Amino acid sequence: MPHASIALPLLIALVAMALAFDFLNGLHDAANSIATAVSTRLLTPVQAVLFAAFFNFAAYFIFGLKVAETVGKGIINENVVTPGVVFGALMGAMVWNVITWWKGIPSSSSHALIGGLVGAGLVHAGPRAIVWQGLTKTTSAIVISPVLGLVVSMLLILITSWLFVRARASTAEGIFKKLHLVSAAAYSLGHGANDAQKTMGIIAVLLYSQGMSGGHFHVPGWVVLGCYTAMGLGTLSGGWKIIQTMGSRITKLSHHQGFCASAGGSIMLFAATYLGIPVSTTHTIAGCVVGVGAARRASAVRWSVAYRIVIAWLITIPASACVGAIFTEIAGLI
Repeated sequence: MPHASIALPLLIALVAMALAFDFLNGLHDAANSIATAVSTRLLTPVQAVLFAAFFNFAAYFIFGLKVAETVGKGIINENVVTPGVVFGALMGAMVWNVITWWKGIPSSSSHALIGGLVGAGLVHAGPRAIVWQGLTKTTSAIVISPVLGLVVSMLLILITSWLFVRARASTAEGIFKKLHLVSAAAYSLGHGANDAQKTMGIIAVLLYSQGMSGGHFHVPGWVVLGCYTAMGLGTLSGGWKIIQTMGSRITKLSHHQGFCASAGGSIMLFAATYLGIPVSTTHTIAGCVVGVGAARRASAVRWSVAYRIVIAWLITIPASACVGAIFTEIAGLI
């Protein structure tokens, strides 16, 4: 049931804030799709962000909106959402994103938003606000997506190494260079399809709460276009600290490894988007990079860097939930 309507300027401000989060998401997560291309010098940094932004936006013409529906009504009950809850959720995610971007830690924008939603929903309506089945499915993906990404990428390394065992090194590297470009494009498509939809869900549930959706939850076309545009512009702004962490600090990559990491990540993102699961693109590609490094030898992976990333994974939802709860309380006092 929609809540009492708020003033139009406040509604516009909240939509603008959601788009700002999407921009920050593109800035923060640009590293996910282009780090391997930059670290292997397949593309220059400027070429890479233009490349990623283009394919992030191209996702608009290819994928459905299952992830947007999950975020909009599958994490907290859409009937308890208020503008204050949306404000708290966005602030929880944005504050955590800024902190981790500043420190160069590749944490998850996706799970920061989920955490912000959970914290804001709990403060506003208690445990009844949470859609436990949807939350369980999403948090399970925190563990499953990087682990499967690691396994799939290792298998790709093994299969492609066997296929090219008799090829000359220079010939194989030339082929993998081209394949790496294709896999990086596919990963950028998956990133745009999964990540931009999360903000679509937030804006759609805000509009629903204000009785502006014709009595049923749906994502208007202008919301879809606005979110993809904001994410594309954010990606164009880069994310150089995180690119450095993802592309070179975990392990050194060849074009062969870069292709296998991006291809493994693409498979995971396409599957998750099809199933409507809002996974972390950061977690997924990190697992894939670790997988291709470990396939060479365990010592090729800088496990101390991987450890820092895992710690960030574990604390992202609780930390952003706390911030989201605080800002929801503040909104309630205004």
